[in-house]
Amino acid sequence: MADTRTGQRVTIVGAGLAGALLATRLGKAGFNVSVYESRPDPRGKDLVAGKSINLALSARGFHALGQIGLTERIMELSTPMRGRMMHSVEGELHFQPYSAHADDVIHSVSRGELNMALIAASDEVENVEFNFGHKCVGTDFDNGVASFIDQTNDRKVKSRSGLVIGCDGAYSAVRKKMQRLARFDYSQEYLRHGYKELCIPANPDGTHALEPNALHIWPRQSYMMIALPNLDGSFTCTLFLAYESERGPSLSKLGNEEQVNAFFEEQFADAKKIMPTLVEDFFSNPTGSLVTIRCAPWYHENKVAILGDAAHAVVPFYGQGANAAFGDCAMLGDLLIAQADRGNDISTDTLWEYFERRKVHTDTLADLAVANFVEMRDHTGSKLFLLKKKLEQTLHRLFPKAFLPLYSMVSFSCIPYRDALDRANRQWRFVRRFALAAAGAVITLIIWIATIG
Repeated sequence: MADTRTGQRVTIVGAGLAGALLATRLGKAGFNVSVYESRPDPRGKDLVAGKSINLALSARGFHALGQIGLTERIMELSTPMRGRMMHSVEGELHFQPYSAHADDVIHSVSRGELNMALIAASDEVENVEFNFGHKCVGTDFDNGVASFIDQTNDRKVKSRSGLVIGCDGAYSAVRKKMQRLARFDYSQEYLRHGYKELCIPANPDGTHALEPNALHIWPRQSYMMIALPNLDGSFTCTLFLAYESERGPSLSKLGNEEQVNAFFEEQFADAKKIMPTLVEDFFSNPTGSLVTIRCAPWYHENKVAILGDAAHAVVPFYGQGANAAFGDCAMLGDLLIAQADRGNDISTDTLWEYFERRKVHTDTLADLAVANFVEMRDHTGSKLFLLKKKLEQTLHRLFPKAFLPLYSMVSFSCIPYRDALDRANRQWRFVRRFALAAAGAVITLIIWIATIG
C-alpha cells in the first residue's frame, strides 16, 4: 500500500454500500484503508435475487456520493420516481406525486449494482485495498485491530493497528463485541411482518409493464406489495405480509402453489397477470425479516466505531436506510479528514462528536420508518390521506419557504431528521391554530350579521 498524506490507518469491516463509500472517501483523503468482507468479490458475478429490497436514493445519499465524485455514474444506474402509483383491489390506479415540484424525485437503484459501482470506485484509489472472503472473528479494542478468518484457506489474519470501523450490517460482528462492554445499550425490535422479493419482468420489447417513473404500491390495510423500476424494464416487487395472523392472510398460510395463486388473484390481480414467475419466485426466494436496532455509544475510545445498519438498522418504509448510512459516512468522513488536516491523530473526541450529532436523528428516522409502514399500507388509498397530501402541496406551493412537507424535508433535503420532524410539527400546529382562528372569525361574523339583522 502506498505512503499517504496522513499516514493514518483505518480498517473497515464490511464492503457493503457504506463500507465501500467510506473507503473511497477516506482513501482519497490520504488514509491507508484496508477493507475486509466475508462474502466473495461480487464483481463479474450474477446478482443474487431475493435477498434485498431495491433502494430509493434521495438527496442525502447523493450528497455523500457527490463527495467521491460518483453522482453521475449512479444516476446512470437509477430510474427516477416522481411519486406513488396506488393500485386498488379492483385494479384502479391513482398517482400521488411526491412533491409540488417536478424536480423532486427519488431514484430506484439495484443494491447489487450500486455496491459494485462503489467497490469499483474504491479500487481506483491506490491506498485502498480489499480483502474478500475474510470473516471477522474478533476485535482488539485496546489496539484497534480486527481479526479475520481467510475463508479460502482457514488462515487467521489480523489488520494493522489503527481505527476499526464496523460497516458490517444489522448483525455486525464488531458491534457484537461492543455489546460486551460495560454501559453499552442495545435493543432490537422485529416487525411481525416479513418480506418476499418477487419480480415483474419487462415486456417482450424491453419496455416496462407498468409506469416506470413511479413507486407502485398495492395497499391492503394490514399488508401491502410495492414495486420499484429497474433499467432493464423489469420491476423488483416486495410483498410485506405478517408471518402469522389469526384472521387475515399470512406467510404461514401460503404454503403451496394453489394458496399463493388464489391469494394474488384475490388481492393483486392486476399484478399477477404480469408476474409469470410468481410461484417460482415466492418459494425460491428467502423470507426476509424487518428489524429496528438501536444502540449506544457507536464508538470505543479512539479505536473502534460503527455506522449504518450496525449502529441503527431501520425498516425500509421511508426509503432512508442507505441514505442514512451514507449520511454517517459523510459526517464521520468530514470529522476524520478535518482532524487529519490539522495534523492530529484520530481522537476519542472526534468519534464522540460523530455519535452525538447523529444518534438523535437516526432514532427519529427509526420511528418515522415504522410510522410510514402504517401510512403506506393503511392510509395511502384513503380520501382523507389524499386530501391531506393535496393540502400539504398547496401550502408548499403558496408558501415555498415557510411550509415544507415532512416527506420533502426527509427525501429532498439534507435537513437532519429530528430537525425536519420538529419543523413539520410546528408547521401543522400553526395551520391548526390559523384554521381555528379563521373558523372563529367566520362564526363571529355570522353571529354579528344575524344580530344586526
